[in-house]
Amino acid sequence: MADENNNSPIMEFDDIGDAVRGHRPLHKARKYRVDVADETLKTTKIKLDDPIPLGRQILEAVGAHPVEEHGLIAVLGNGDFEDISLDEPFDLRGRGAEKVIYFMTDRSFKFKIDHRDLEWGKSLISGFVLKKLASLPAGYDLYMEVPGGKGHDELIEDCAVINLGERGVERFITVMAETTEGLEPLPPKDREYLEAEGFSYEFQTHGGQAGVIIKDFPLPENAYNNDTADLLILLPRGYPDARPDMFFVDPWLKLKKTGAEARCANVPHVFGNRTWQRWSRHSTAWRPGIDGLHTMVARARCALEKGHV
Repeated sequence: MADENNNSPIMEFDDIGDAVRGHRPLHKARKYRVDVADETLKTTKIKLDDPIPLGRQILEAVGAHPVEEHGLIAVLGNGDFEDISLDEPFDLRGRGAEKVIYFMTDRSFKFKIDHRDLEWGKSLISGFVLKKLASLPAGYDLYMEVPGGKGHDELIEDCAVINLGERGVERFITVMAETTEGLEPLPPKDREYLEAEGFSYEFQTHGGQAGVIIKDFPLPENAYNNDTADLLILLPRGYPDARPDMFFVDPWLKLKKTGAEARCANVPHVFGNRTWQRWSRHSTAWRPGIDGLHTMVARARCALEKGHV
């Protein structure tokens, strides 16, 4: 831990955070300085006699009483958290702790990631830990929703520290970082729905328009000239906040009884080098954060059921 040169002068103090960020050993010093923050992330610099202190020694240094009603976490350089016990030595430099945060331990904090309700036993959480809880897919970023509308949501970096107690229940959303070949820019809720239903599907773009194709979608029995068809749902810019409109099928469906198309289902639409049959079924109802692909599939199923009646 100390400088290997035994002849080097003893410093008044060395900064543990500086040593961690500089990837260097600690110098020999009379005191060791560390950044300690409270639940509001207000930071105080304290000096310790030992760079391997007990948790209670850190709490006593910042005047956090009663000590037994507080918890401590070390914020590591990659944004991960590690608990510091009250009565066990913790090697701050050896564990890569850039900062220590303390908090009261008498409550838990609830928050949402997409549609999931989660709970954390501390008021503070790092971006790194949030992303682990979110099971963030490759190619996706995590944002904290900020009241005030689109464009104001806050990108969460690994090293960010978020105070869950600051504004009530926090809501986080996962968003595709960039449109890259081979990645699916679908919200996790949509992917989970499609997989739970056992649908085979693919995401495609054509002429700047994005769409989801559900393959071999089952049709009402004895209603059309096919038992199944591929179902296309086009996703507008801003989806899932923005509302999709209509749906499309391939192959072209005709009513089994009459050999004619269903009402308002006789216009072709080209997408992905295929000519689709457009079903003009419209609804202005859409609930951002609630509705999604499951809503559009239900509307398509209902229209197909009624189309042959």
